[in-house]
Amino acid sequence: MRRGRSWRDYAVVAWFVAAVAVAIAHRWIPESTWLLVHLVALGAITHSIMVWSAHFSSALLKSRADDATRRLTDIRLGALGVGSLLVLVGVPTAVWPMVVVGACIVSVAVGWHAAVLVRDLRRALPGRFRICVRYYVAAALCLPVGAGFGVTLAFGLGDAWHARFLVAHTMVMLLGWVGLTVVGTLVTFWPTVLRTRMDDRAEALARQALPILVVALTVIVAGSLVGLRAVAAVGILGYAAGLVWFGRCLVAPALRKPPREFASASIGAGAVWACVALLMTAWHVAFSDDLELADGYPLLAAVWVVGFLLQLLTGALSYLIPSVLGGGPRVVRAGAAWFDRWATARLVITNGGLLLWLLPLTSWARVTVSVLVLAAFAVFVPLLIVGTRASVAERRRAVRGEPATGPTQRPAALTGNGLIAGIAALSLALTLGFGLDPQAVGGTTTSAQVPATGRTVEVDVTAHDMQFRPSSVEVNAGDRLVIHLTNTDPTNVHDLSIGGQRTPRLAEGETADLDLGIVGASEQGWCTVVGHRQMGMTFDIVVNGTAATASPDDHATMDHGATADDDAAVGSVVDPTAPVLDDGDVHRYEFRVTEVPLEVAPGLWQTRWTFNGNGVGPVLRGRVGDTFEITLINDGSMGHSIDFHAGDIAPDDPMRTIAPGESLVYTFTANRAGVWMYHCSTAPMSSHISAGMHGAVIIEPEEGLAEVDREYVVVQSEVYGQLADSADGATEVDAAAVATGDPTRVVFNGIANQYDQEPFVAEVGETVRFFVLDAGPSRATSFHIVGGQFDTVYREGAYLLRDGVDAFGSTGGGSQALALQPAEGGFVELSFTEAGHYPVVSHVMIDAERGAHGVVEVTG
Repeated sequence: MRRGRSWRDYAVVAWFVAAVAVAIAHRWIPESTWLLVHLVALGAITHSIMVWSAHFSSALLKSRADDATRRLTDIRLGALGVGSLLVLVGVPTAVWPMVVVGACIVSVAVGWHAAVLVRDLRRALPGRFRICVRYYVAAALCLPVGAGFGVTLAFGLGDAWHARFLVAHTMVMLLGWVGLTVVGTLVTFWPTVLRTRMDDRAEALARQALPILVVALTVIVAGSLVGLRAVAAVGILGYAAGLVWFGRCLVAPALRKPPREFASASIGAGAVWACVALLMTAWHVAFSDDLELADGYPLLAAVWVVGFLLQLLTGALSYLIPSVLGGGPRVVRAGAAWFDRWATARLVITNGGLLLWLLPLTSWARVTVSVLVLAAFAVFVPLLIVGTRASVAERRRAVRGEPATGPTQRPAALTGNGLIAGIAALSLALTLGFGLDPQAVGGTTTSAQVPATGRTVEVDVTAHDMQFRPSSVEVNAGDRLVIHLTNTDPTNVHDLSIGGQRTPRLAEGETADLDLGIVGASEQGWCTVVGHRQMGMTFDIVVNGTAATASPDDHATMDHGATADDDAAVGSVVDPTAPVLDDGDVHRYEFRVTEVPLEVAPGLWQTRWTFNGNGVGPVLRGRVGDTFEITLINDGSMGHSIDFHAGDIAPDDPMRTIAPGESLVYTFTANRAGVWMYHCSTAPMSSHISAGMHGAVIIEPEEGLAEVDREYVVVQSEVYGQLADSADGATEVDAAAVATGDPTRVVFNGIANQYDQEPFVAEVGETVRFFVLDAGPSRATSFHIVGGQFDTVYREGAYLLRDGVDAFGSTGGGSQALALQPAEGGFVELSFTEAGHYPVVSHVMIDAERGAHGVVEVTG
């Protein structure tokens, strides 16, 4: 039994180590924030709940486990681990069936655990604290519900439904599965950890609080799913009221014997942060729109995970591991000597660091503080291992009748020296962060501090057709300025950002106020929708006697952000195989516009605007005379459109910009052969094209093309702006960088260097055709295959070379490159005479070095 329990506790260590590893390597791990949260919550916490709720239930109900029961327990825990692993792999890799299977396995394991608790509860003789086991059963019933919500989130939802299920999922798991378990455990565990007697009201208050907590949780879920987030927030506050009602029984033991050891202090700090997190969550849920709610969840996750879950876990294990081994106080003291190491410093760093992290620090200060907090938690892993071994060794000595090796009295764990050390470490971390970013100290403001005039200037501003009307306002220094912004543009959402404040993005007819308070210096604001600022959507505040200045966060001065890792791999390579020409003469397609984070280079991400969710639009294929019917649906957050160069029709109606939620049908007949471009034609067109809204249409002549052994499609385009090292940090295309014509990456089919990772393939002697399109928006290409020679070259509707014969009948010719300007297309054909690896590049070599590069792997 002791060995089994030790194995189960080391499983927690494995999850904990994995979480630390992800935290260290998060720059190179997709969905690292999600993964880190779930390694702790789904991995370590869920495993611990299964183990220790069974242990406490057995103690309270006085049930004894035999060998068969222990084997079944191990099977449940093993299933839980497998299911959790499937979920943790499936979500970052976007393999939804794996997520479903994993969630089902986890739900079955926890449901089985609940059934065992119910069986033991019915078999047990009447006794005190049966209410604790009922808490565990109620908690276990919450997990399958929360898992179902999580699976739904993983499937991918629109902003509104994503926000609804996000609140429902997180609250059921945190307040139901974890929260009810914690409350049920603290009834007896809290006074035990403090080594004092419990409040006489504890059992009664726990019994009274359970229905309050369950009803509040039901209100939260119902309010979330029907879109009444104010109701959900009231439910969260109701849950907090239930905690307060129950928590009264925890006060007397703490006053009688305040925490003096790491375990009790860490658990107490976790409980305080849980209350803080509850209030922050209620506020965020009540007052955030759909986008803001999802954007703000990482901050809430930090408070829940670092403040509550991790402190609860490390504190509880620090007490439980030495205690359950048996052998008396000497065994506990031997283990505690390690678990209490640097207790005060660890607590100060953890809690003080989290407090500092919540302040408006700049990025480098946040990084240094985060690293220190991570180190404070990471040190728990070796302490747990060494402390457990010390307890086991001391127990063996006690069994052999040998004297104790440690002190007879437990030394104080919380010391003044530890407090000073923790504060010093935090100060050093802040100093280092400020040293890396000196401008962080004191901060800056764009408006000077001036005495108020008592005058309020209110101005009505409309956003329409890429302009603010009026585009400026004149005030005196010390005036209060309030801007009433209304969007009258039927095709685009707009907002206004000035001096760090921003309105929501407004659809047609929506209005928002921007209260800038007292202004003392001229400054400029703009619409933050990508490209709108460059199209002229700026607004100037002119304070008499001063000049307008741009905000210091102007993206035109930003660098390219994260850098590529030579060993990184693309998560999903775009299939370059050309589609097969079907027999029909009418081709119908549905194009859905989405705005999603995608890899644009191995390990580097950007928010891309897409046709059907990929970094390059679908390749269409037909013959001269075929008709194409495209249904364009705008599921994005701004206006978008589409323009097919393969059709010669008036652009007024089919190429119009449609607002989010709208659709249109675009029909054209292909009258001429060629490799044609299509793209979004919404202004600024350069931003929409470089954000990924482009693709190729292959129109064959009526007689068709000669048969070849293999066909590939290569669409070259440019990527502009900062690149993030994870999907969570992805930002949109930088329109100011597009204007410079200096791209961050040049890509084939939306991702730099992806065909180095998974090459084009061919065999010796086969004829291979490459359709090539330069989507731009600004740079030309010179398509070249190193070691290969083209015997057929087709460019912009005409053969320059066909089977070695040129337009004048000369034979035996060859070509080394297909030169294309932006929006031009064509194809080349060649055969390979030897096996080997042939690089595919744009011979504009700086672009090849930026990512316009691949390989043809030729086998014999």
